[in-house]
Amino acid sequence: MTRAADRHVLDEVRRSTLRNQLREGQQDRMAARLKRVYAPAEPGDGCRILVDRLWPRGLARERARVNLWLKDIAPSNELRNWFSHDPKRWRSFCIKYFREIDSRPDALGELLKHLRNGPVTLLYAAREERYNHAVALNEYLSSPRK
Repeated sequence: MTRAADRHVLDEVRRSTLRNQLREGQQDRMAARLKRVYAPAEPGDGCRILVDRLWPRGLARERARVNLWLKDIAPSNELRNWFSHDPKRWRSFCIKYFREIDSRPDALGELLKHLRNGPVTLLYAAREERYNHAVALNEYLSSPRK
């Protein structure tokens, strides 16, 4: 996909999300930094939260320097396997994943608590840096919602 097509897909997801938010009278939220869990930790990372359902292959917990492993905010196994980082499924994945996030208020509340307390870096293991659930989660967090 081209960058223009990527922007178009994200704009469509945003518009769909915003329509739902306007109906529900929701407020703004903050976005987090994104980083592969295999990248070295930096002082500016703040609270490092792993948002994958599975622990990253071959990575020792000490080396990962993860402050919180929030498995429950990750997409379901079914959705993750269906998506398989296929750019053609990105829009549908975002919509389905946003619904899953909405159905997990405890995990979302835990994540929002950390976002309110200071800088947060969402960590993910996927090699794909543009089409992964952490990007979608950050989009969800940066959109005005309840």
